[in-house]
Amino acid sequence: MSEWAVPIGAGIAFFGGAVACGYAQSRIGAAGAGAVAEKPETAGVIIILVALPETLVILGFVVATLMILMT
Repeated sequence: MSEWAVPIGAGIAFFGGAVACGYAQSRIGAAGAGAVAEKPETAGVIIILVALPETLVILGFVVATLMILMT
């Protein structure tokens, strides 16, 4: 495999997770702000729902790290 292919693939893996996380958090955050404005007792659930997409970034980071370390 080429010397440049692994870092590019690792970057794409991390970038994909980060973009997906940003998109998901923007949608969940907007809906969550409206929900909390109407029913303040839902704040705890909304915080969890906003934090949940962060697992995509963590997974992308782990995949990128494994790709670089396994070569």
